Amino acid sequence: MHDPIALALAEDLGSGDVTAEFFVERRLGKARLFAKEAAVAAGVETAAEVFRRVDSTTKTTIVRPSGSPLETGDTVLEIEGPLPSLLSAERVALNFLQHLSGIATLTARFVAAVAGTKARILDTRKTVPCLRSLEKAAVLSGGGTNHRMGLYDMAMVKDNHLATGTTPQQLQAAIYRLRSERPGVRVELEADTLVQVAQFLELRDVDVILLDNMPLEALLTAVDMTAKRSPNVLLEASGGVTLETVAAIAGTGVDFISVGALTHSARAIDFSMELLE
Repeated sequence: MHDPIALALAEDLGSGDVTAEFFVERRLGKARLFAKEAAVAAGVETAAEVFRRVDSTTKTTIVRPSGSPLETGDTVLEIEGPLPSLLSAERVALNFLQHLSGIATLTARFVAAVAGTKARILDTRKTVPCLRSLEKAAVLSGGGTNHRMGLYDMAMVKDNHLATGTTPQQLQAAIYRLRSERPGVRVELEADTLVQVAQFLELRDVDVILLDNMPLEALLTAVDMTAKRSPNVLLEASGGVTLETVAAIAGTGVDFISVGALTHSARAIDFSMELLE
């Protein structure tokens, strides 16, 4: 597996930090990373590891771990070590911290918006390349739930798969074959219409039906159909979900709501590093 911290440090440090090397006295110092706005922390442990990777003699103290609510000025991490090392690690550590905390903060807002319903907020595969594991961990820090990690851990049959000419009989045969060869892998089918929902409810061994871009009335009908025909099948709503619409979608009774914006559109949270006396 790739190492996002190693990649980020190689990108930033290259052959070495010439500014720190020539202009900063090599003596011990202390610093803190702190929030400059209210947020939910994520990536704190990753930021700490950045400092340790730059200089193994650096000591880090996590003050507020990932998942902690933050107010303006709250310290999340304290660091002690050679001043050039602290300054060399600063930007990469902050980049991880601000990006991942942005994801956790946005996730927490969606989770709060559906409070009181049974719906759980899911992430998607719409992630920054090579940062998926960290971004999905940030979703968990915000109270969300991870969907599949990749193409390997869940079978998700979408419209383009069905557009290849797969018949219902072929789809059922493929599900049986998957169950036999990979019994731990779940099966999810994407439906664009209620007609497709009805067809999928006739199949066996389906775990989840994804209701893609359906209006509220169709979601309500799909929930009712599923309860009557296949109550063990779970329903996931998806498609253009926003903070303004998510509560109404959750009110239809779906089990999951997937939100690509959690990872592809979260605004970075403002953090800074401050050197201490």
